[in-house]
Amino acid sequence: MYKTYYTYIMSSSNNTTLYIGVTNNLERRVSEHKSGVIPGFTQKYKCKKLVYYETFSIIDQAVAREKQLKGWVRRKKDELIDTINPERKDLADTLE
Repeated sequence: MYKTYYTYIMSSSNNTTLYIGVTNNLERRVSEHKSGVIPGFTQKYKCKKLVYYETFSIIDQAVAREKQLKGWVRRKKDELIDTINPERKDLADTLE
């Protein structure tokens, strides 16, 4: 069976803080970030807006991409987000 993995970027409401993560269930994970049920970085900095994500069929690729993005400077991350979401809309609204 084909499995999908996601590398994603969450943002604070004023777009000052970014969080990069990996999951195999983007809807559930975004919901967890939004509700703040899991203690940690996104809860502390209120990163509740999904601003970017990519899909992968192999977990190793998703994890490698996460590590790559985490190593980028902020400007480069912003440029990546701008390629699909320059207005920084919450993409969670588009998930099915």
